[in-house]
Amino acid sequence: MSDIIRKNKFVSLSYTITDENDNILERIDMPIQYIHGANSQVIEKIESALEGHQAGDEVHVTISPEEGFGPHQPELAFTDDIDNVPPQFHTIGAEVEFQNDKGESKIFRVTEIADGKLTVDGNHPFAGKTITYNITVREVRDATAEELNRGVENMNVLH
Repeated sequence: MSDIIRKNKFVSLSYTITDENDNILERIDMPIQYIHGANSQVIEKIESALEGHQAGDEVHVTISPEEGFGPHQPELAFTDDIDNVPPQFHTIGAEVEFQNDKGESKIFRVTEIADGKLTVDGNHPFAGKTITYNITVREVRDATAEELNRGVENMNVLH
């Protein structure tokens, strides 16, 4: 019998993220790992939904903007003449890091180029969206002492 997901279990999984119209927004085919219940960066609702599942199970978790990536904040989008923007950012998806007066930095992505204008947006691409994680559990086993002490290196999953 397969191990079930519970605290301190090593979990390996793959997933897709879909929007409300079932469009795939992200696909992770290379299995990612985390230690269940060990202060991972997994969204709490997802970690709770995985509890009690085992290898081979498929788990679907819908996340509202409030539970996941927050509301879309229009004040984080800026449009300027493309001529005022360095050429290396003249591509949809290009990222630029801006820093405010307090030294805090934020990543902005180029989201639109049209009519001689370029728009950058500091919102997470999933901000304001209700999304569904479609997760396939690949492996569940006892975590080794070393994994529990240092954590799995791919801890930045499902966030």
